[in-house]
Amino acid sequence: MPAPVMEWESRIGRRVRLRDLHILASVVQAGSMAGAAAKLRMSQPAISEAIANLEAALRVRLLDRSPRGVEPTIYADALLRRGRVVFDELSQGVRDIEFLADPTVGEVRIGCPENLASGFVPTIIDRMSRRYPRIAFHVTPVEPAAMGFRELRERSVDLMVGRILHPPLDDDLNAEVLFEDRLLVVAGSRSPWTRRRKIAIEELMHAHWVHLPANTPVDAYVTAGLEARGFVLPPPTVRTYSMHVRNHLISTGRFLALIWNWTLNFNASAWSFKALPVELGIPARPVAIVTLKNRTLSPVVEIFIAHARELAQSMQPSSLKGVAPRSTTGRRVQPVRPLQPRQAGSKHRGDPG
Repeated sequence: MPAPVMEWESRIGRRVRLRDLHILASVVQAGSMAGAAAKLRMSQPAISEAIANLEAALRVRLLDRSPRGVEPTIYADALLRRGRVVFDELSQGVRDIEFLADPTVGEVRIGCPENLASGFVPTIIDRMSRRYPRIAFHVTPVEPAAMGFRELRERSVDLMVGRILHPPLDDDLNAEVLFEDRLLVVAGSRSPWTRRRKIAIEELMHAHWVHLPANTPVDAYVTAGLEARGFVLPPPTVRTYSMHVRNHLISTGRFLALIWNWTLNFNASAWSFKALPVELGIPARPVAIVTLKNRTLSPVVEIFIAHARELAQSMQPSSLKGVAPRSTTGRRVQPVRPLQPRQAGSKHRGDPG
């Protein structure tokens, strides 16, 4: 047997256990041996022994100990980064087995911004849950662009749904474009602006605005789009990520805001808002499902993606249904086929928002 294989078998393959990796991850997360012991309901000596066994097998120090607790060394960080992949693949395997035993059971973990969690994503969940009532959904509110796809790379979500503002995406990500969306200027039904049939963008420069926080990807995208036309959005009265704050202020009739077209359409009956007749000149952006490249998706996640395609196709104008949508490069991509196994979609690199 070659020496490297023998080394693996004798020093690592037989001595590094998944249980010990799990204990190491718990210690790092808790910041102390005592905290991990309480979380795992184990004795502290047992925790210490597991860490010592790992360090002996790998022949490196994994934790730096101090009166304030423990910190992972560079070796622990490297081990845990790979370990997350191992645990995720095992979890996916268990979920695959559950699906094979009962195709109506499983779990889908979704990350998306609030503006898509208020319409598009819940509509998919509603449709899918009617057909598969025992599938569980976990929706995590995230701003993918601002967080750099952290939750996806840490495998705490199966997929992210977001808008691609600045292609291309990083090489470790896949993106499948679902539909195009554009920003609208929106006012409450009591706003005097809603009685106007035509509005020049210059007239809105002195209005009260509710906008996203500064130095965020969407804010930068809007700023660049307006500057290309020679305009600068005035300092907003309120900056917030909260849709609740924004919607309440818009409903007073005193504030304006930018809202994505399909977010407004999905909530037309719930919100008393109106899109104003003003052309921003900011290009539409694609909404895409983003997944981690080379990561196996469970069957129920594939079902979710198929339902997303089906809903996106239904949102197309009637004259375009059945026509292959365009990618952001202007080329045709494959037509959407409802509830079929996932096809390779358009790949983009950039920031969804």
